[in-house]
Amino acid sequence: MFPDFVQGALQWGVLGRAISSGRIEVEVVNLRDFTHDQHRTTDDYAFGGGGGMVMKPEPFFEFWDSLPEAEPKPYVVYPSPQGERFTSETAKQWALESSMVFFCGRYEGLDQRILSLVDCEVSLGDFVTTGAELPLLVMLDATSRFVPGVVGNSDSVSNDSFFAGLLDHDNYTRPATFRGMDVPEVLTSGNHARIERERMKSSLRNTLRKRPDLFLKKELSPSEKKALVELFKECFSDAE
Repeated sequence: MFPDFVQGALQWGVLGRAISSGRIEVEVVNLRDFTHDQHRTTDDYAFGGGGGMVMKPEPFFEFWDSLPEAEPKPYVVYPSPQGERFTSETAKQWALESSMVFFCGRYEGLDQRILSLVDCEVSLGDFVTTGAELPLLVMLDATSRFVPGVVGNSDSVSNDSFFAGLLDHDNYTRPATFRGMDVPEVLTSGNHARIERERMKSSLRNTLRKRPDLFLKKELSPSEKKALVELFKECFSDAE
């Protein structure tokens, strides 16, 4: 219902560059283009009464019917607080899709019959936004990062939180000392093996502190186990 809101956000940052370079293609569709009344109505009162309006089925189905029949139908997502939780793994899987459609609801949501077109309902969390446009943009941004070439440095993606089932390690930049706070010496040592080991310990430490639920589900690699042992030794040494 608000294509300009979405279109404006797609002009900036990594996502904007990916679109302008042709890495990904995004078309923002105005739902009102598939209405036929004078006021271009996309919502109506709910049967049975109650507060709030419901998105009408006709525009969604007419849009769907307008898609080329010769091409495979796209994977359809409905951002909804009733959906399954959106995760990094969801984004990885979506990045493999050749084409997708996001149905953006507002008010009390979609007429239930529209869901017959939907492959997946997905939620950002246990809260409600005034419309699906913001959740859509978050999901699109997260998914685009897994499309090859969208993020210039592939290491940036592989080091992200959740990519390997753990949170990201601590990050620092210049200056090395700021207001009495120093960057860990190992990160400025130039010893890449030590730096990698320190970052792995930092990732494990952050996950244990902030998201122990992720840590309990993670199958640790041999190098991660070794880093965890070092981390425990450091903790015991500090305690003594």
